[in-house]
Amino acid sequence: MTSRSQDRPARTPRPGVGGALAVAAVALIAVNLRPGASSVGPVLAEVRQALAMPAAATGLVTALPGLCFGAVGLLAVGLARRLGMTVAVSLGILAVVVGLLGRSLTTSTVLFLLLTTLALAGMAIGNVLVPAWIKRHATDGGVALMTLYSAGLTAGGALSAAVSAPTASALGWRAALGVWGLIAVAALLPWTLVARREHLDPGDHRAGDTSGGGGLWHSPTAVWLMLLFGLQSMNAYIQFGWLPQVYRDAGISPTAAGLLLSLLTAIGIAGGLLMPTVIARARTLAPWVVGFALLLILGYAGLLTAPAALPWLWASLLGLSGFAFPTAIALITARSRDPRVTARLSGFVQPIGYGFAAVGPFVVGVLHDLTGGWHVVLVLLMASGVAMAVAGLRVSRPSLVDDELAGR
Repeated sequence: MTSRSQDRPARTPRPGVGGALAVAAVALIAVNLRPGASSVGPVLAEVRQALAMPAAATGLVTALPGLCFGAVGLLAVGLARRLGMTVAVSLGILAVVVGLLGRSLTTSTVLFLLLTTLALAGMAIGNVLVPAWIKRHATDGGVALMTLYSAGLTAGGALSAAVSAPTASALGWRAALGVWGLIAVAALLPWTLVARREHLDPGDHRAGDTSGGGGLWHSPTAVWLMLLFGLQSMNAYIQFGWLPQVYRDAGISPTAAGLLLSLLTAIGIAGGLLMPTVIARARTLAPWVVGFALLLILGYAGLLTAPAALPWLWASLLGLSGFAFPTAIALITARSRDPRVTARLSGFVQPIGYGFAAVGPFVVGVLHDLTGGWHVVLVLLMASGVAMAVAGLRVSRPSLVDDELAGR
């Protein structure tokens, strides 16, 4: 049985939200769930100098995305049960707008950190709840909207990382960071309209209802999907944080190293466009997930043996391996039937997975300082590719979390 047939019970259009409004809401929130995290790195030196930011605070800025996505993501489903999914998502976007605009204006390191945390908390709410909202409203099992969502996530992160430094050079770092708060206002408008239409719908308040099933730790599919998401996210955030330094240590210029990172992230947009359809149509995902893991291993092997020889090739291989991210995101809807289970699964997979993302870059930094090089780090990252293949193979089985929970 393919995942397309498994999703048929969920293909019930919901009243109140038209197709155009749903597309606008998903597209606009997707492109706004990453820039608040990815726009800081390219201008972090300027921010640190302008705010006289201590080294410890600078390190905290780089760790905040993973920490907030994990910690606040755990609270998102409970918030949706109290307020409704659409109101919770709308408040999340509002937090993004206030946080991003506020931090671009402040002269205080403490306020910069607090406002960054507020913005990332809003993004975390969207990370968890939007896939469940898509499952509830999709008329095709979620394929089209998940394609739009996955591609938008990657595009938003890639674009903000690419344009932040040039914008800062032309207009200053405050403009480079603040513009994303203004752009987020565009996402607030359709979600406010959706919330006004849906907030009285009882179904909008049932996200994560635990009736009819046990804890998600008892679902093998949920656990393996969490591991797949966590391993991929860990590698992605390590690459975002450390890949340019690996290239610079190999003698590549800072500008070229930044462009190589942009190449890696841009390739991921194709994965967002491709993988939801692949999941819906493929008889098995096993060749795909094994392929992603092999590409990850080969990319790190190239960095280990000849980082400056074919730097574009290693970045491309790592970028292609990043197709595992939209795969894991799309599997949250594909491996669940009931939108309530989708919400619970999203609130389980993403927060724990982003915990991996928060710890990974820190551990890499410690290992690099202890060993004085990248050899040990890259060997361990190659080993993570093997673990990712194992998790991916288990998740590639056409099972549903709903059925595993009901069978307990």
